[in-house]
Amino acid sequence: MRSHLLNDTTTERYRASVTEGVERVAARIATTSRPFTGVSADALTPRVEAVDLDTPLHDTGAALDELDELYLRDAVYFHHPRYLAHLNCPVVIPAVLGEAVLSAVNSSLDTWDQSAGGTLIERRLIDWTAERIGLGPAADGVFTSGGTQSNQQALLLAREEAKTDSPGRLRILASEVGHFSVQKAAKMLGLGQDAVIVIPTDRDKRMQTVALARELARLDREGLVPMAVVATAGTTDFGSIDPLPQIADLCAQYETWMHVDAAYGCGLLASRTRRDLLDGIERADSVTVDYHKSFFQPVSSSALLVRDAATLRHATYHAEYLNPRRAAAERIPNQVDKSLQTTRRFDALKLWMTLRVMGADAIGDLFDEVCDLAAEGFDLLAADPRFDVVVQPSLSTLVFRYIPAAICDPAAIDRANLYARKALFASGAAVVAGTKVGDRQYLKFTLLNPETTAADIAAVLDLIAGHAEQYLGENLDRAS
Repeated sequence: MRSHLLNDTTTERYRASVTEGVERVAARIATTSRPFTGVSADALTPRVEAVDLDTPLHDTGAALDELDELYLRDAVYFHHPRYLAHLNCPVVIPAVLGEAVLSAVNSSLDTWDQSAGGTLIERRLIDWTAERIGLGPAADGVFTSGGTQSNQQALLLAREEAKTDSPGRLRILASEVGHFSVQKAAKMLGLGQDAVIVIPTDRDKRMQTVALARELARLDREGLVPMAVVATAGTTDFGSIDPLPQIADLCAQYETWMHVDAAYGCGLLASRTRRDLLDGIERADSVTVDYHKSFFQPVSSSALLVRDAATLRHATYHAEYLNPRRAAAERIPNQVDKSLQTTRRFDALKLWMTLRVMGADAIGDLFDEVCDLAAEGFDLLAADPRFDVVVQPSLSTLVFRYIPAAICDPAAIDRANLYARKALFASGAAVVAGTKVGDRQYLKFTLLNPETTAADIAAVLDLIAGHAEQYLGENLDRAS
């Protein structure tokens, strides 16, 4: 039905439909009293499966009513101050406006003849980010779908730049608490499982440079090639930042590509008080940034930056119908020449609108707030005998676990913490994450909401302790 196509004759319908949708979402956000309803997959699945997708409703209002029942009512809301789980941020309104604009115009950022001004806006934001990092005048980059794609592309470039004709000799060195996408990228690049060498961390969960130096020396002796060292500026589990200057020194010594995964810690680029935590990042050959984490952007909004624009040629393939070689000779700015993707959304517009409305300082101040909150949370945990906290936060992550007052089997404590997380999620009162430290089960707060308070943290800790105590009490009763 042509009446549903967005064009010059349907602008009023577009305006009314989008306004009605915005009002529904706004009403949900305004009245959401907890981050989750606690609905189970078993309860929600049959409701979704019962929808007959071959029988349309022919009415926007009816479709929105249905969507409210199937999605909006039971969505996990990251804007709620007691959503404390993963690296999901509440989003800023200028970015949501940008999302609405880019979806309606529907530019594809692969070639100039599909995007025009969009191409130039993305390029300007890449330059701005590279300047913030300090990569130098030859830097370039491209927006990506997220940190996993950015890391993969960075390692592709590193592989192609490595000085060897024998891929089997290539090795990647990464922290034991680095992101799993490094191992995934190695597999997808055909390097094999043994290509990734895991470097141990210190008590602050930072890569041990002594261990890194030892491994680099061993590779040199054995005739193996250190293709890349992946440093992390904000690990997923701990928010730890590797010692970037020392890693850069070692990479220079062994002529090794240095990649910095700053998907989480990139918010420090806008910080007025913590930018020094990223000292050394300017020496990287490539950097991953996820604006949809610490820049408070909607998913997805990410980028890969490189020190030398020429290295992006390793992702280039010329198709006659799309980006023929003559286009490059004519200096036509086709972004597909740099990207692993072809069709690609104009996600850069969200960051552009954010910077033009709010400014970088405002974004940095929001990230500073959650980092300050994490320091308060650490003090609460360290002073509370019910909990063991792993490491003082560099950013906004807290890893801890409930410890009962009475002596208890460590495996039972593991089960109690797992139960507490599951029960809390089922209640909908709060959402927290979990991870392992060694062989033990821990819980995790990832604080990315400036509206979260120390009182929220204290309340959620009480809820966790209550669920864990209930589990241990019931199991002790059954055992007696």
